[in-house]
Amino acid sequence: MLTAIGGRAIRRVVTGTWQKHRTHVSSKAKMNVKNKSVALCWLRNDLRYHDNEVLMKANTNVDEVVPVYCFDPRHFQETYHFCFSKTGNHRAKFLLQSVQDLRNTLRSRGSDLLVRFGEPEVIIPSILKTIAAASYFVVYQEEVTREEKDVERALRERCKAAGAQIHSFWGSTLYHKNDLPFAVNNIPDTFTGFRKAVEAQSRVLGPIVMPEKLKPLPSGIDLGDLPTLERLGVKDAPTDRRTAFPFSGGETSGLERVKRYFWDSNNVAKYKETRNGLLGEEYSTKLSPWLAHGCLSPRYIFAEIKKYESARIANQSTYWVVFEMIWRDYFKFVCVKYGDRVFYPSGIMGKKRQWKNDPQVFQTWKDGQTGVPFVDANMRELKETGWMSNRGRQNVASFLIKDLGLDWRLGAEWFESQLLDHDVCSNYGNWNYSAGIGNDPRENRKFNMVKQGLDYDPKGEFIRTWVPELAEIRGAMVHTPWKMSLHDLGKAGVSLGEYYPNPVVVAPEWSRQDHRVTSRTTKHKNAWTNQGREPKQRGMDFYFKSNNKS
Repeated sequence: MLTAIGGRAIRRVVTGTWQKHRTHVSSKAKMNVKNKSVALCWLRNDLRYHDNEVLMKANTNVDEVVPVYCFDPRHFQETYHFCFSKTGNHRAKFLLQSVQDLRNTLRSRGSDLLVRFGEPEVIIPSILKTIAAASYFVVYQEEVTREEKDVERALRERCKAAGAQIHSFWGSTLYHKNDLPFAVNNIPDTFTGFRKAVEAQSRVLGPIVMPEKLKPLPSGIDLGDLPTLERLGVKDAPTDRRTAFPFSGGETSGLERVKRYFWDSNNVAKYKETRNGLLGEEYSTKLSPWLAHGCLSPRYIFAEIKKYESARIANQSTYWVVFEMIWRDYFKFVCVKYGDRVFYPSGIMGKKRQWKNDPQVFQTWKDGQTGVPFVDANMRELKETGWMSNRGRQNVASFLIKDLGLDWRLGAEWFESQLLDHDVCSNYGNWNYSAGIGNDPRENRKFNMVKQGLDYDPKGEFIRTWVPELAEIRGAMVHTPWKMSLHDLGKAGVSLGEYYPNPVVVAPEWSRQDHRVTSRTTKHKNAWTNQGREPKQRGMDFYFKSNNKS
């Protein structure tokens, strides 16, 4: 069924209609509320006002709207297998900023945000009991993986028992699930098949037009305070001056980032050439943390891309931003199709592998102490800032799985703990992919750490930024300090095994790069002229490799 909203046709995705549903209230309440209807909008990973169907539909159909965010204590406990902090300090801080920003925005729209600490399936029904009305509705955006769906089921049961009607919406992807050219359970098992089908047969809906003002809150309702990091059991972390992501959480900063990256700097027009960078704010869009928290809508970003292409330029770079949002969609729908299998050791493809669990070796990877500088630099950046480049993620995942032979779930859970932009579907989908148990037609892919370092950090600037122990090593030898003579190490103030570790592993294929290390060390002025440009034959990123070995 289609309904016109703001001059645009959108798909109605609720079942049934918003009928008044009477529930028992006291006689005194009946006299005051008459036929008043109230909707509780349970917000989770949709922390924005723009293009928010939950808020818009509630505002259209009821008399009073109550936006609610619950800090679920289960999100601040431990990961399932390996007991890392489920939400690390960087993402916890970004989340708090995002919730506060949404509260500020809602206040500017004549509303506010109720904030609670507790399990939503307990908190939401308890709020209903404090509001006098003739009819109650609970509205939320659907999620897809097990833990989130379990909470949704419990919430529906308890809210229905309290006399409320439940309405859910699909709003986290670029393409709506009802607009796919196939049933979600039949999506292709390769990304290329999915991408080609949706690009040819589906359309991206425009962002929903939101009201200038939101319906008021019920009078006398307790708004609640945001918890502190300490209340969440998380230690504060000062912003590291080296971070490539110095931005705060929230819709306001997300919208500003889009404006700056697209319209102010035109960086989006060269994104494909710079996206494999490692240092600085501008080599990539950096939109993923806001997307993961729902501070930015993918449909809004798509609309801005189309505006930019119309007003300035349409090229491979502007398309590539959309391309990567389609990947994000794909992993979401893969999780719908395969459910819990994305978390199994054998992955969505059910491929049995023997995975090692060596806590001591894993600790070196986690802390950036493997003795392999390109790996260590990326892992330290993640730990200190919550951010890692796309290029870095591909390499450290390959190193953990293919070079160390460790259980891929160790990496997935550590990323879940640390990443600012952790999205369960993208994270676990990518780790399935890296482990050769997911949507990868070339499952034996392995990255050469030395080659990748020389390709994408030819001057060693990224390594020297995050591994200061090696800062005095000149030239490309910084990628392979274990090959240096004791004399040269001494001149650089490096004592392997003491000041910086010996490598936990040395893969045989790394030696194929020895000539490049020597060449770039002795002729570094000429060899470093390609800094900042995409290496030849490497424009198609992790998922579309050329015939050249990585």
